[in-house]
Amino acid sequence: MSKKILPPPAPLQRVSIVSETYAPEANGVATTLSHLVAGLRQDTTRVDLIVPHHPARPRGQETNLYPVCGVSIPGYREVRCGLVRPRLLEELWRSQRPDAVYIATEGPLGWSAQRAAARLRLPTVSGFHTRFDTYASHYGLGPLNGAVQRYLCRFHNRTDRTLVPETRLAEALTERGYRNVETLGRGVDTHRFHPDRRSATLRAGWGADDRAPVLLYVGRLAAEKNLGLAVEAFRHIQHVQPAARLVLVGDGPMRAELQRQHPDLIFAGVRRGADLARYYASADLFLFPSLSETFGNVTLEALASGVPVIAFDYAAAHRHVEDAVSGRLVARDDPGGWIEAAVGSALLAPETRQRWQKAARAGVESLSWQHVARRFGHILAEAVRGHDGLNRGGVTLCSKP
Repeated sequence: MSKKILPPPAPLQRVSIVSETYAPEANGVATTLSHLVAGLRQDTTRVDLIVPHHPARPRGQETNLYPVCGVSIPGYREVRCGLVRPRLLEELWRSQRPDAVYIATEGPLGWSAQRAAARLRLPTVSGFHTRFDTYASHYGLGPLNGAVQRYLCRFHNRTDRTLVPETRLAEALTERGYRNVETLGRGVDTHRFHPDRRSATLRAGWGADDRAPVLLYVGRLAAEKNLGLAVEAFRHIQHVQPAARLVLVGDGPMRAELQRQHPDLIFAGVRRGADLARYYASADLFLFPSLSETFGNVTLEALASGVPVIAFDYAAAHRHVEDAVSGRLVARDDPGGWIEAAVGSALLAPETRQRWQKAARAGVESLSWQHVARRFGHILAEAVRGHDGLNRGGVTLCSKP
């Protein structure tokens, strides 16, 4: 992606965005939506947001916000489902009819929005942001995995288009029977996430001097993130470099157990904005062991901060990390190789580490959220022009997993 920005799309007067997650929640979906909303509004499109009520969201923080009842998922308090009857959405959209509807999540709120939009014959685009099709096995629901995959396929095939963040995933979903899959990449705020944010004071608070490698993870502390692999790699690194540190930024259902088992790790909780940027830039290596990503925005944030990334070879890492240049890429079926890559990268000679850090930053400097948001607007405008209502409610053929 270059710095060249697309021209504004054909004018869209009003767009409704429906999502079960949004700021101030800290996750890739919420971050992506915030940038897409800002981009549409910059192009003078009115954006209505239909999201669950969140107690941490200040009143008046967002304009044109329509909160619905939000219920936390048991065992995963930071994730909320939105509950609203389709009829209420129909009433809203009859009185304030949008040109298009974007449904970012496939939960109860997304289900209601899809049905309301279908009844009103509104052009609808959906986003495949989260690998719910892989989550079941991490929460003792493996037997339901096939049913979840079939539901997701039917859900997305009832919309005019389905947006995914990278080409490999688009190809995989198409093979499963998803129709009209289109790729919409991701950007990164290269002004906020920058090597200049590095903080000696922060590192001193971790007990790390310039010689001690600081390893960083940013994301949910949850089973699907494969964090045990990162901890195992850290223990190997510690054996050679006892002064090494592992910093975990984020929260989630595994935090309490991880803290109990590994009290020497640094648990920073959720960090945002400039504070988060300091954490990235003050680390030496970004460990990302997850195998359940649709993309992984944190990968771009680490690279923009000049921090090499150790990741499995898929999603954002496959596209933006150059092996042995700005980090390490490892085959998805090779956890042992991932640990070896992390250990070797943590012990690089200073001059090699500096080359990797410069390459990490250089590889993403041209990425732009403005470009992504502008392309999003073009996709919505194309969906409006091509909308004929035939995708919803028809026979859907989805392959078994």
